[in-house]
Amino acid sequence: MDKPALKNAMRLFAEFGNIKSRSMFGGFGLFCENTMFALVVGNTLHLRAGKENENVLKQQGLAPYIYKKRGFPVVTKYFAIPDAWWEDHQKLLTEAKNALDVAVHDRSLKTGTCPSRLKDLPNLRLATERMLKKAGIDSPETLQKHGAVGAYKALISAHDKDLSLELLWSLEGAITGKHWSVVPPKRRQELLQHLDK
Repeated sequence: MDKPALKNAMRLFAEFGNIKSRSMFGGFGLFCENTMFALVVGNTLHLRAGKENENVLKQQGLAPYIYKKRGFPVVTKYFAIPDAWWEDHQKLLTEAKNALDVAVHDRSLKTGTCPSRLKDLPNLRLATERMLKKAGIDSPETLQKHGAVGAYKALISAHDKDLSLELLWSLEGAITGKHWSVVPPKRRQELLQHLDK
């Protein structure tokens, strides 16, 4: 029963890296490298939530998956996505990447390690990692040294196309370990002031 959603999710999320599945919580956990960020149960895809994205998911009317363990209900951190998201691949990819960022961040807090790849930082994807490498930023440490504004300016210099301000917020979030949408307005204003100098 789980196979269509599982196969579609694994194919769609392949751009994040090496995607594998394993039996979990009465369904299948989806892992990128060694980090579980999604769950498929009863042909429904669930995405990992944490403090960075849980309120965003709840505001969209999503609810967490609950399973029974020894007869008692256990509320998981995995929220069922609406069927409509399958029609909007970009929306689904964005939310799935947010879920992966949350899972990687939570895992790094537990293990006390920092991600070694740029794409494993919050808000960043493989495409962003490639853009940053082209701009001479090849590791989380280098990104930290440049700062969000420095990295954004390096990206502008290295690429001919216009870059959105959302990318600036994403870089700030990647450095500070949060989703770009929760970068405070005051901090955004400071970044814009530095950008204009």
